Amino acid sequence: MSYILSCCSTVDLKKEHLEKLNISYACFHYVMDGVEYPDDLGQTMSFDEFYNRLKSGSDSTSSQISVGEYEDYFRKLLNTGKDVIHISFSSGLSGSYRSACTAADILKEEFPNQKLYVVDSLAASSGYGLFMDTLAQKRDEGMSIDELRDWAEENKLNLHHWFFSTDLTFFVKGGRVSKVSGMIGGVFEICPLLNVSVDGKLIPRAKIRTKNKVIPEIVNRMIEHADGGKNYNGKVYMCNSDCYDDAKAVADLVKSNFKKIDGDVLINSIGTVIGTHTGPGTVALFFWGDKRVD
Repeated sequence: MSYILSCCSTVDLKKEHLEKLNISYACFHYVMDGVEYPDDLGQTMSFDEFYNRLKSGSDSTSSQISVGEYEDYFRKLLNTGKDVIHISFSSGLSGSYRSACTAADILKEEFPNQKLYVVDSLAASSGYGLFMDTLAQKRDEGMSIDELRDWAEENKLNLHHWFFSTDLTFFVKGGRVSKVSGMIGGVFEICPLLNVSVDGKLIPRAKIRTKNKVIPEIVNRMIEHADGGKNYNGKVYMCNSDCYDDAKAVADLVKSNFKKIDGDVLINSIGTVIGTHTGPGTVALFFWGDKRVD
């Protein structure tokens, strides 16, 4: 490879998956019960342990990658002599994109003959992972670093992210749902359906009562927006926060409606940084479709 493809750990893919695709990654951090850990794709702390601790009352907060950390990370990559394109976690959810851009600007004088591009993915979790998977495929097909940057910018809003949650506790804690709405939602079994907007933010789109109704509804959104409708032949990624059975129910419904998808539906775990904000009980569905407009 003539250049290095890079991302953040918030792609929520397995370490082995990224290694197979030859994608480098920089780790976010989280602090649980006063101890800082790297968001290293479940290597330091397993996802089972992480969510069990959350359910037992442990407190967790996340922190983004600093300018200095990005500078050190990019310098290590540039010291290989190769150009670098880094696809950042959504600027609508974190300041990491700005930090990465600042670090890249600092390194221009140190590496004047090499390219270091930073692209805002406007994506999150395994949707961000699906984006990286597609970019790795484009790279392997022979796209230059400039062509890949342009393709990423032109196509990133065609990636859809749809989420629902059966437990609003951590959405209330993070301020995404008010305490009153959280209480009412718990009593009436409201499962909010959300997606990632055109500016990369997580936006509530519908309040659906009961898990049995929100599962078909999230698949209906894929039928509505997927490239080719039910003839969609791309990859489908999912992730979940300690609710695999719910994710499996969605995956089975996707497979019954979309007969031409590329391979199986890949179900990952929501990682420790994003999981800090969602808590247990969140399921997400990702696919390529029409361009996001709001």
